[in-house]
Amino acid sequence: MAQAAAMTDMGSGSIRRWMVSLAMPAVIAQIINLLYNIVDRIYIGHIAGIGTTALTGVGLCMPILTLINAFAMLCGAGGPPRAAIALGQGNRKGAERILGNCLTVLIGLAVVLTAFFFAFAPQLLWLFGASDATLPYAVSYARIYVLGSIFTLIVMGLNPFITTQGFARLSMMTTIIGALCNIVLDPILIFGFGLGVRGAAIATVFSQGVSAVWVLRFLTGPKAKLKLRRENLRISLPVITPCLALGVSTFVMMSTESLLSISFSASLSRYGGDLAVGAMTIITSVSQLISMPLQGVCQGGQPLISYNFGAGKADRVRRAFRCQFSVCVGYAGLFWVAVMLFPHLFAAIFSTDQQLIDYTVWAMRIYMAGIFSSGFQTSCQQSFVALSQAVVSLLLACLRKLILLIPLIFILPFFFQDKVFAVFLAEPVSDMLAAAVTVTVFMTRFNRILTQGPARV
Repeated sequence: MAQAAAMTDMGSGSIRRWMVSLAMPAVIAQIINLLYNIVDRIYIGHIAGIGTTALTGVGLCMPILTLINAFAMLCGAGGPPRAAIALGQGNRKGAERILGNCLTVLIGLAVVLTAFFFAFAPQLLWLFGASDATLPYAVSYARIYVLGSIFTLIVMGLNPFITTQGFARLSMMTTIIGALCNIVLDPILIFGFGLGVRGAAIATVFSQGVSAVWVLRFLTGPKAKLKLRRENLRISLPVITPCLALGVSTFVMMSTESLLSISFSASLSRYGGDLAVGAMTIITSVSQLISMPLQGVCQGGQPLISYNFGAGKADRVRRAFRCQFSVCVGYAGLFWVAVMLFPHLFAAIFSTDQQLIDYTVWAMRIYMAGIFSSGFQTSCQQSFVALSQAVVSLLLACLRKLILLIPLIFILPFFFQDKVFAVFLAEPVSDMLAAAVTVTVFMTRFNRILTQGPARV
């Protein structure tokens, strides 16, 4: 009864209080989750003698890592909003069928992705721009990481279901536990046992494994309102298809990060060599300091928006969106000011190579010149997902990267003498154009969506 009351209360009470209680743990979890992505690189970048080369090699693995995460979010982004809407409609059994079907899909994806990436890692990394110097480090890291992809898929695909039930703090613990394991194991395996890049990968896989066990124990335990049940594991197309359709937009956003990373690496390797690729590795890590907290805010806002949308409470949906929008725009603006004024501080975290730091400082100011607009883009695009608007969210997910950014990476160098400058310039141009379009589309469709209401789950 207490659990049912916790979910019912999303339809009443202070919107701001609910946003804080749901979004704060999600933001903290995303910030801690950054440690998975950057702690390895910080330690690797400080390995004596090979730090810069090894860091560049690991950076080349990002398309593979990002693609695994993207497949996880087919269920992790598509399933929880559908489950929350079902709960808002009083359909708990329907929500549990969604959860069970998502787990089955995640296991199937893990088998396929592990086999493919392990077999073809060397060939793929060559395509991504690896050189003779960086390829051995890239292959070592990638192959160990993909062996643990089942853990990554379970954590990213199922942990959002914990937040959807109102247990934002327990969801946060998933990433805290894994991150602490990673922080402890990284220096032990990298330096203590002398495993270098392989040690960093082993630490990450083990940490994700611990987090996966935590998620599964909760979803099969007594506290969960939505439980994993054996009878719900059998795939039902009417159940899973709408979830995957809704998750496609987030999948596209993340998978195009992989394509984007390949495009940047290939162009920068051509025009600027390993130094430019190394700078991009650092910039990508720094950019996660804005993208992941923004995702955390929207992950916290999603259950609140979806539940009240399912319950037909349009005014609460509007207030929840306004609260989410204000926080996202404010944070993005503050981050933009910090990175424009102090790029050297961010770059120095990842390397002691002064040449690489100086190059990164120059490139970062160009690349992040329009990063303030990401607050507008993310809050509106993710609200479409929370409102179960699969088609429009997919189109907007494609806009920034597929339609604007990737073509600009290859087109702009034809118009500038400094080719590397042109490649980095593609990012702010696409950021601002995509944000303008996304906000315009959202504001013209928002009231219409609320008037129509959700389809029955």
